[in-house]
Amino acid sequence: MPIKKWTVQYAIALPIIFSLLTGIQYLKGRSLEYSIEFGILWALVSVAIFAIRRFYNYRKNISCAVCNDLPDNNQGSGDR
Repeated sequence: MPIKKWTVQYAIALPIIFSLLTGIQYLKGRSLEYSIEFGILWALVSVAIFAIRRFYNYRKNISCAVCNDLPDNNQGSGDR
């Protein structure tokens, strides 16, 4: 299981999502405190949902072209 790879990806994604959501709320005219709370909450929720679904797909051996977590088992069968 590629735990180290996932941890690094989520460690990068979490502050980016937080900054984006916080900035949007602040630009909409909300207070800074509310914007930060909103950013933290929804960044954690979104990353958690993605991580749970990704783990589920990994356990069920469901291939994901974007995630590329599973080895390619169809090598050589592309012409059939």
